[in-house]
Amino acid sequence: MRSIRDRLDRIFADKEVLFRSAGEVRFVRIGRRVQIGAALLVAAVLVAWLCATAAMLYNQASVTADRAAMDAKARAIAAEARKVNFFKRAADDIATDLDRRQNALDDMVKSQFGPDANAATVVGKTDTRAATPKKLSAATPASPVLRLKGIAQRQTQFAQRLATLIDQRSAKAEAAIRSFGLNPKQIANGARIAQGGPFIPWSRSDIAEDEALSALAKSFARLNALEQGLAAIPSGRPTASPMLTSSYGYRRDPFNGQAAFHAGVDFPGSYGQTILAAAAGRVAYVGQRQGYGNVIEIDHGHGIMTRYAHLSGFGVRPGAVVDRGQAIARMGSTGRSTGTHLHFEVRMNGNPINPVRFLEVRQDVLQIQQIAKQRIARHATREASRVG
Repeated sequence: MRSIRDRLDRIFADKEVLFRSAGEVRFVRIGRRVQIGAALLVAAVLVAWLCATAAMLYNQASVTADRAAMDAKARAIAAEARKVNFFKRAADDIATDLDRRQNALDDMVKSQFGPDANAATVVGKTDTRAATPKKLSAATPASPVLRLKGIAQRQTQFAQRLATLIDQRSAKAEAAIRSFGLNPKQIANGARIAQGGPFIPWSRSDIAEDEALSALAKSFARLNALEQGLAAIPSGRPTASPMLTSSYGYRRDPFNGQAAFHAGVDFPGSYGQTILAAAAGRVAYVGQRQGYGNVIEIDHGHGIMTRYAHLSGFGVRPGAVVDRGQAIARMGSTGRSTGTHLHFEVRMNGNPINPVRFLEVRQDVLQIQQIAKQRIARHATREASRVG
């Protein structure tokens, strides 16, 4: 402490400043207090300058920080705006896709089950709990997208359940076709739906195929082919005669007594008795064939044809469309015949098959066939009204 005081005393010791003016030498004494006062004044000015400079630097740094915060907030707002626009576009795209899928589902359901059909009447009330997204804040921009995706998931579940139902109906139609001794696959492959138009490649490669709708469309196409084939199978008796005089297969020829193959069955009856179409179809031939006499042949599609022989008269012309049970001819004894009767054949792709299996059909099979016919008839009526 003593040394510091001594040092200050030496620094601020009294000082004399000499100067000459007009040939005279003068001096000014600067005392210790004056020196200390001057030093304190200089120190105070320096401290004030330093404080002012520090304040300016602080203000500048604060302004820079505020500007950076404002810029960051502006960037965040812009990012949120881009995010909102993105989700809005995503929601619009999903909504458009949902409309397309719903329209496709509605068209499929109505085309198969009638104009008043809907999800509840076709597959029952769907459980939407698994497909419903968790509750989100209204301010969450992703919530509309998640809700739309939940709807898309419910649509997919409906399409899958509907496809399962259609596959079950297809299985029943297959079983009914097998009961006639026919191959369901062969019958389905024989169905060619009327469609066409120029080939224009699909350019939207960015749109993925909708697997659920594609699977449903395939199920519907398979069901249509099977039910159309089932409806084409003869299941009605061609005449009112209750008994057969000659069965299908091996027999002794009535004229020469030799072993022979009989490609159909014979129904006895009275001359001129009404002959009925065993199934709906288009008359393919009216005229005479060797051994058969007067003949009518009806094409039922899917490779199935029925032949009515030994007729005494015709009731239809070639190209006519006939219904099951419609009168088409009269019974006779033309051709190679020993008496009045009807020779009835069923052929598959030109090959004869036993008609008895078509005349002795179980009631449950007839019900399945009748349902198929009714659905096909409704579909044809709707298409006709749409075109009209």
